[in-house]
Amino acid sequence: MLKIIGLAIVLITALPAHAIDGTALLKKVDRNLNPESYESYRKLINIEPDGRKKEYTLFTVKKGVDKVASLFLAPASEKGRSTLRLGDNMWLYIPNVGKPIRITSIQSVVGGVFNNADILQLDYAAEYDVEKVEEKGGEYLLYLKAKTKTVAYDRLKIWADKGKNLPTRIECLTEANLLIKTLYFKDIKDFGAGLTRPAVIETDSPLYKGYKSVMIFARIKKKDFKNEVFTLTFMPNMESLR
Repeated sequence: MLKIIGLAIVLITALPAHAIDGTALLKKVDRNLNPESYESYRKLINIEPDGRKKEYTLFTVKKGVDKVASLFLAPASEKGRSTLRLGDNMWLYIPNVGKPIRITSIQSVVGGVFNNADILQLDYAAEYDVEKVEEKGGEYLLYLKAKTKTVAYDRLKIWADKGKNLPTRIECLTEANLLIKTLYFKDIKDFGAGLTRPAVIETDSPLYKGYKSVMIFARIKKKDFKNEVFTLTFMPNMESLR
């Protein structure tokens, strides 16, 4: 029998490290990238292996987690076209054609490496569940799995800056973890009203060797819209929002 007299023994139990709430972190990344409802002006540039470029200017509006619409302002050959996304459903309106045409997430209305899902981007948390989060130096690495089979990418790996909670790089993958494309987030800019985020997103793909596409944001502004803006009947009237 062991007797300890006049000695206070304090047992310190090691507590588990604080687990990172991946869902909360992803939602924070979403909000730091964009207000929940907003309008934006941006340019899309497709660059071919020989250096040739094709540029598009888009006015885009978003409401909530599942409504996005865009209007082509340039080039002249595309002016007046508009796109609409409601959840997994997408349409393209072409003046003088008649009713809007159904399009898919993996197609691209502008060609290049960005597809329609990239151009009409919803919140990541609306389409993906977080499987796990790792800490990599000054960044978090989030492993995401698509909630449904209709999402453009089965899996995403998002590297996010710990201090800013903004993505620096996203790898878009198949179910078998084959790389489809990589998105690079660059040029942090203050857009006003507390929104500081990357102004440039570049992408390349092993499936399109030598090709690159760039998305440059000129303005992003928090703004609310009526639900009627995000309907098929409103697609010809998007110019009225500017």
